[in-house]
Formats: sequence, structure tokens, C-alpha cells
Amino acid sequence: MIQRVPAGADARQFTWLLAPNRALSRDELRKAIGVLAAAAMLTALLAAWQGNVFAPLFALLEVPCVAVAFVLVWRAGDHGERITLDARSVRVESLPPRAAAVAFPSAWVRVHLRDWGGHQHVLLAASGRECEVGAFLGDEERLELSKELRYALTALSDTKNPRGS
Repeated sequence: MIQRVPAGADARQFTWLLAPNRALSRDELRKAIGVLAAAAMLTALLAAWQGNVFAPLFALLEVPCVAVAFVLVWRAGDHGERITLDARSVRVESLPPRAAAVAFPSAWVRVHLRDWGGHQHVLLAASGRECEVGAFLGDEERLELSKELRYALTALSDTKNPRGS
């Protein structure tokens, strides 16, 4: 999900908040885990009724493992990135902060699309360094992000160097 933050007092600053798409709320996640647990236990009881006495024991081991996996994947949806672009720099921060923010001088930044494994990845490059942004986005969203970043960089460079002067 790409969310563009409206410019405040400084109209020459662009900010994007990037986050993975999350299909379930916390309550919906609990309900989904409950339905899966009930289905697994019902299937295990049916198998035990037909003679497989180890099925309920296996289900008691399986259900917590599946629930933990679902919760971990759901929590990964909390991670995101904030990209701030102004006349001086392009700054990429991870949300919540896990590592130091990456900053490039905006005059030198280039947006590249690289094809890795059949998917386009958006890279910001300047001064011999590269930083991938929006790795958790879908393919169409990454293309949209690259277009928006290129547009914003062009808009900033046009305001710094107006043509015809």
C-alpha cells in the first residue's frame, strides 16, 4: 500500500508511507485461527473415530504451530518504510526503526527498476550506493512507486533549475 502524505507548509517536500497490504484485522485473524483450529480438531476426531488414535495428538501439536505462524506473518505487516524527498535529500526510513535511515543527495538520486526473479524491484541509487524500497509491495505498486519517485525528482529538479533563464 502506498500512501502519499500531503505536503504541509513546504510544498517542495514529498513523503510516501509504504506498507504491506494487510487483509485481516486483529479480530478477523483470531476468528480465522479459531475456524482453522476447529476444522483441524474436527478432522482429527473424525480420524480417531475411524481408528487413527494419534490424529488428535497430532492436531494438538499442529494447531498451536499454525496459529503462531499466522500471528508472525500478520505482525510482519506492521513493517513499512517512509520515503521523504526534498530539495536537499532523499531519506528512506524503516518503520518501526530497525536500522539506520539511508539518505542520498536528491540532485544525484536516480530511480532504477531491476528485474530479479521475474519481478521488478525499485532501487534508489546515488554516489555508488543503492537502496531497495518497497520490496514488500506488489508488482503494480512497485511500478507506480517508481513513476511517482521519478515524477517528484523531476519536479524538484525543474524548480531548482528553471528552463529559459
